[in-house]
Amino acid sequence: MFDRLIELLKSGEPRKLVFTEGHDARILEAAARLKREGILTPILIGRVETVRAKAAEGGFDIDGLEILDPETYPEMDAMVARMVELRKGKMTADDCHANLRKGNYFGTMLVKMGYADALLGGATYSTADTVRPALQLVKTKPGAHLVSSCFILVRGEEKLAMGDCAINISYEDSIDKDGNVTVSAADKLAEVAVEVANCAKLFGIDPRVAMLSFSTKGSGKGGTVALSQKATEKAKELAPDLAIDGEMQFDAAVSPVVGQLKFPGSKVAGHANTFIFPCIEAGNIGYKIAQRLGGYEAYGPILLGLNAPINDLSRGCNADEVYHMAIITAAQK
Repeated sequence: MFDRLIELLKSGEPRKLVFTEGHDARILEAAARLKREGILTPILIGRVETVRAKAAEGGFDIDGLEILDPETYPEMDAMVARMVELRKGKMTADDCHANLRKGNYFGTMLVKMGYADALLGGATYSTADTVRPALQLVKTKPGAHLVSSCFILVRGEEKLAMGDCAINISYEDSIDKDGNVTVSAADKLAEVAVEVANCAKLFGIDPRVAMLSFSTKGSGKGGTVALSQKATEKAKELAPDLAIDGEMQFDAAVSPVVGQLKFPGSKVAGHANTFIFPCIEAGNIGYKIAQRLGGYEAYGPILLGLNAPINDLSRGCNADEVYHMAIITAAQK
């Protein structure tokens, strides 16, 4: 899977990827490896002396890599002015300057202003501290109503996609000041389904999407059953060529025998490889069960719906995970 992504990256112009925590040993080890293999161009954020000292301490060759320090960045005034414009009265120039001294905001603005193509953070920042600047500055892409996430699970030659397991706690209707529904919960979950399916394609998965529930084809009531049913209909409207079905239980999604018993005639039931959960509790628990008990390697969360590739690391990540997430991030469009 990664050979395919690396080949994709090496076939075009080198992609510039910002690491928001350039002083971290895990980041430095991954950046040195990416540099050595010529896969992409890392940009490290942090105090130049500190970053170089940490690299020397760990024996990581970062010679030639760009290190940007927000405290000494020559274009900071222009960056502050652009951020003030983007925040439209929600932040003063002083507020913007204070935030841009932090690696997460500074790195996000490098992407927004076109200096870099993508960003990877979260080795020391929380998910919220990575996603918040992205939402405020890079924002969602045209037509997107929310940011979501996907995990790619790999076991040997088998690959699965799961979402959303990290960002959206639940799906609620968006209502304007007059009480009108502007974006329904079902619209949001349907959008997640299509985004996760598109992400799956990047990894060579031909998506067969199961909208998961504790009910199959109306066998149960209550909870999120109606949400999954409506979202399935909406997703089919959004992507008519996508193989998607629901609502269905997990056994119906993966077992051909159970699938045809509970959902006869479905082209997805029993053969699903892309799984959409109705809430974060189910999604987060589900992918971790697959990872810990099923023996899958889990890559993610891969953020979807943003105007540029920006991803979040686990604070418990290792250098190998940073390396692989950097490749994934740079390969996103």
